Amino acid sequence: MKTKLFNKEHDLFKSLSEEWWNENGKFKILHKIRPIRVKYILDQMNKKKLNNLDILDLGCGGGLVSESLSRLGANVTGIDFVKNNIEVAKQHSNKKKLKINYKYANIETLKIKKKYDLIIMYEILEHLDNWEYFLLNISENLKNKGILVISTINRNILSKFATIYLAENVLRWIPRGTHTYEKYIKPQEITNCLESKNFRLKNLKGLVYNPIDMEWKLSNNTTINYFCAYYKPN
Repeated sequence: MKTKLFNKEHDLFKSLSEEWWNENGKFKILHKIRPIRVKYILDQMNKKKLNNLDILDLGCGGGLVSESLSRLGANVTGIDFVKNNIEVAKQHSNKKKLKINYKYANIETLKIKKKYDLIIMYEILEHLDNWEYFLLNISENLKNKGILVISTINRNILSKFATIYLAENVLRWIPRGTHTYEKYIKPQEITNCLESKNFRLKNLKGLVYNPIDMEWKLSNNTTINYFCAYYKPN
């Protein structure tokens, strides 16, 4: 059953769907950090190219990361819970002549038979009602030696101030109402969840903003935004 909160977030992203490929629009910050997101994936896969790797991009939005990975040679499947996002992603990838398998589906009740070399969840877990169930379920779709890559927001007073008060309400970097503090996730909570399926933490990095040079970069500071990668030993 969809909650009122789910419907609120769905309606917000639906209203913003035409903004995805406007580099100075509502998703400007996602365009800024896209190179960091892609580099993090390459580093975790220990590759410079992704030729013929099967990749699942969950919560793909308008396809910003999916397109970058497709250009690096990957076989990409992008799934989003907002139909308008998928339509925008399809139109843009067709315009760029990229073959990406986009699907519209409710991510929380997703059932997939195919297995992937890499599953990406960028800024999606904090929008789900039951991220633990979802994470354990989707982990079954990894191939042997596959990797899970996640980015989300830590849960503490500083992250609440930075992402909701500052980023949403004052600086307007992201649309107001994008986040719900209670749904933020501590890194150790993800690790505890995945360790129940014998996954191991491969990497944990923070994403921080330097106001002096106005650039985003990876850091050891995971207080607010962070990336993490997990694998299952043989």
